[in-house]
Amino acid sequence: MTPSETKSIVALSLLAAFVDGEKHERERAEIKRIAEGLSQADGVNLPTLYQDVLMKRVSLASVAGELKSPESKQLAYEMAVCVCDADGTQSEAERMFLADVRTSLGLDASATSFSQQAEEIAAVPIGAAAPVAVATVAAGTAVTAAGAPNTPDTAELDKSILNASIVNGALELLPETLSTMAIIPLQMKLVYRIGQAYGYQLDTGHIKDFLATVGVGLTSQYLEQAGRKLLGGLLGKVGGGLLRGLGNQAVSSGMSFASTYALGHVAKRYYAGGRTLSTQMLKEAFSGVVKEGQSLQTQYLPAIQEKARTLDAGKVLSLVRGA
Repeated sequence: MTPSETKSIVALSLLAAFVDGEKHERERAEIKRIAEGLSQADGVNLPTLYQDVLMKRVSLASVAGELKSPESKQLAYEMAVCVCDADGTQSEAERMFLADVRTSLGLDASATSFSQQAEEIAAVPIGAAAPVAVATVAAGTAVTAAGAPNTPDTAELDKSILNASIVNGALELLPETLSTMAIIPLQMKLVYRIGQAYGYQLDTGHIKDFLATVGVGLTSQYLEQAGRKLLGGLLGKVGGGLLRGLGNQAVSSGMSFASTYALGHVAKRYYAGGRTLSTQMLKEAFSGVVKEGQSLQTQYLPAIQEKARTLDAGKVLSLVRGA
């Protein structure tokens, strides 16, 4: 793709991120941070582009006019869909926006099948329904008897956190947009299972709040992961794209491995301690464990690469459902 097409795809993704008008200020701040972190990549000044989108100096029509090839149009649409689905199923405003995107890009009705796939991933429940005995317990509260906290096998929890980190690290290496989108629900399901292990029945809202508290935005995380792939020349490539990703870690920051690892271990501390850690303590703990995860990523890179070879876009939905 040309730099102009790359810039237009990022611009469309930013338009999608703000289309529903309901982004929390901390999510907006994360998106701005990501734009600054990826600035000047591939000739695209992302901080300026971010401001242009917020100030409505960029329109769907102007973006669509810069996308010439069928491949760039399809990739732009796929990224916009995934941005809209990153924090849950699409709102009415997002559905209308995506319909306008399809029209503006001249995509046929087959494009809607991708949106349906993304919606299926976004709609996968984070966990099994609560047992009858605890079905009336409020979300985010302990389901064990007072004074009798759960004592799970911590070694097994550590193993599940590492396995989830390797899977998400592998998904980050794949060139398909749906693979990138799957990382977020898999992280949420990991937190759900850890909370459940310590006797807490959690709902989606509680887990989203937990991720936001430690500093992991849903839309912003997808934008960062997909943005690095796009600007590194991996996203959208098929066939040889996977091998290129496996051989070139510069394309991938390895953040999916590190962030999943950190989420798992901070969630473990949080729920094991009865949810007593303050917001500041959670943020500091997450920041520290992310660094630990980044240092471990090199050690587990062979396992991540091997896992990537076993995954493909067709398995993503079943992977999320079965996690």
